Amino acid sequence: MAFEALKTQIYMILDEIAARPADRHILQESLREKLAELSALGLPLPDDLVRLEAELEESAADRIYPPA
Repeated sequence: MAFEALKTQIYMILDEIAARPADRHILQESLREKLAELSALGLPLPDDLVRLEAELEESAADRIYPPA
């Protein structure tokens, strides 16, 4: 159940990033925290989310979620 709850929370964070691109750095930190929780539970990290988090960290983030 923990996995499903974390997965739901991650998708909610992604929706918030899309809706509020100006706040993406704050939301990106929330995404990092959820990925860390998955890792702490010994669960595999979804490759696509790991790549997305890395891209948000780079300057490419403005292409993915342009500031409003």
